Amino acid sequence: MSEIQAQIEALRQFHRERDWKQFHNPKDLAISLSLEASEVLELFQWKSPEEIAEFAVTGKQEIQEELADVFNWVLVMCDDLGIDIIKAAQDKLEKNKLKYPVDKAKGRHTKYNKLI
Repeated sequence: MSEIQAQIEALRQFHRERDWKQFHNPKDLAISLSLEASEVLELFQWKSPEEIAEFAVTGKQEIQEELADVFNWVLVMCDDLGIDIIKAAQDKLEKNKLKYPVDKAKGRHTKYNKLI
């Protein structure tokens, strides 16, 4: 069993023990994912670049925990919707390689539809 699959099974067990599967629907899972991602943003809100650099070191545990929440909700949502997240991520990277060819995108932050 892969580490990803083991984490998915641990999340299934966690939700089964609490009878939370009844609350799993795509809308509420997407909301939960968005809320957790917002908590990552909140950690950096109002900080100057210097404060962010310091917080990236001193707040690493907080950042790690919020990113773990985001990751876990991604896994739960993918599991409930029957999505293989590793394959989806690989497929998306290949698609992005086509959208952002190195010769046009290297060193630029321009969106793919504006690359010339």
